[in-house]
Amino acid sequence: MTELLLGLSLGLGAGVTPGALLSLVIAASLRGGFRSGVRLACVPLLSDLPVVLLSLTAVGAMPGTFVRVLSAVGGLYVVYLGVSTIREARTAEPPRPGDAEPSSARQVLSAVAVNLLNPHPWLFWIAVGAPAFDAAWEHSPASALAFVGGFYLVLCGSKVALAWAVGAGRHRLSLRGYRLLLGGSGLLLTAAGAVLSFRGLAPQ
Repeated sequence: MTELLLGLSLGLGAGVTPGALLSLVIAASLRGGFRSGVRLACVPLLSDLPVVLLSLTAVGAMPGTFVRVLSAVGGLYVVYLGVSTIREARTAEPPRPGDAEPSSARQVLSAVAVNLLNPHPWLFWIAVGAPAFDAAWEHSPASALAFVGGFYLVLCGSKVALAWAVGAGRHRLSLRGYRLLLGGSGLLLTAAGAVLSFRGLAPQ
């Protein structure tokens, strides 16, 4: 249950935090409606596979002590992201789309490329995701799968929900609502980072 809650918290924080992919989801939803936004909201299910596999392979080859230190450092990084997100939420503005509207296939390919070239998924999985997965796997394979499943369920689900809100109309999600959602995700990120750091520093 702890691993599932950790995955859900990290997924929500990553899902609604402003970034390149979130901008693409909002732009597609404003231009083509909910269906266009959903296609891009689910891009991490495609683009993150090599990131996850390479990160798990690298972390799996490291000594246990180093992985615990990496988990603690990664947790502190997540706390930093959470605090930064809370501060940014006070004045955050939803990303604005550009003018050009590419085809749906081109949108998906562009989003995959953006995510693969974005350092944040790599940093997350090397410093946070892979150590957390490794620790959960030592507990049980089901716990590790719950962590990954919860993470991607909320990561993509939050973007799908945002695509629905934007596609249905700009007034469905007010500026205040967006900022509250962003601030809440920052609190969850901070709590999740604290848990990760505690696990890394706790004696085995």
